[in-house]
Amino acid sequence: MATYIYETVPQTPAEPPCRLEIKQSMNDQPLTRHPETGAVIRRVITGGFGIMGGGSKQAPKRPPAARSGGCCGGGCHCH
Repeated sequence: MATYIYETVPQTPAEPPCRLEIKQSMNDQPLTRHPETGAVIRRVITGGFGIMGGGSKQAPKRPPAARSGGCCGGGCHCH
């Protein structure tokens, strides 16, 4: 299973998008609705580490994402 980043689609210019992570099979189609709230969402394309090939180098460690306010860790009130 892969973890994909999605964000809500703001309904007004003042509404910030809310980001969330969803685990899916790589064969699954991108979601269009939040699985819990039904809000319209879109998949976000993000850059990877850019590491390819063998060698003994390991990917750099990333700090865990903040998860303090709903599904996205922010103040956008998506639950």
